[in-house]
Amino acid sequence: MANELEEFTPSELLNKYLTANKMRKTPERFMILEEIYKTEGHFDIEWLYKHILSKGHNVSKATIYNTMEVLTASGLVLRHDFDTARASYEKCGKNHNHIVCVMCGKVAEFEDMEIPELEDKAAESSNYEIFSHRIYLYGLCPNCATKRIN
Repeated sequence: MANELEEFTPSELLNKYLTANKMRKTPERFMILEEIYKTEGHFDIEWLYKHILSKGHNVSKATIYNTMEVLTASGLVLRHDFDTARASYEKCGKNHNHIVCVMCGKVAEFEDMEIPELEDKAAESSNYEIFSHRIYLYGLCPNCATKRIN
């Protein structure tokens, strides 16, 4: 998907996905996708719903939930379950990894230069086509680590 995002716009990719899966091409789906791709970082459905309403769009929370299922299935949006009550989402882009604080839930991102090599080796030995990965590390952020010591 990362390579396709360089070749096509997210809207073009969604259009291709909807056509291939014989799904409806509603203006709401494309508007939600556009708002997501203007957003940096992680978000949850509640934040997205309020954000879209604040932009003057009239859309139901059910439409957002349904659209998020389509966008995650299409590979345009990633869903994360960081051991919190709500799922987090982010637009697709370059691969990166996450460190999650087990006390406060704060998430930090990092890149590891060895992982692409690992993906290449795994693809070669398994004959799989690998297009992404997810790595979650769990620990304490500096703030929570300080609280725990005191």
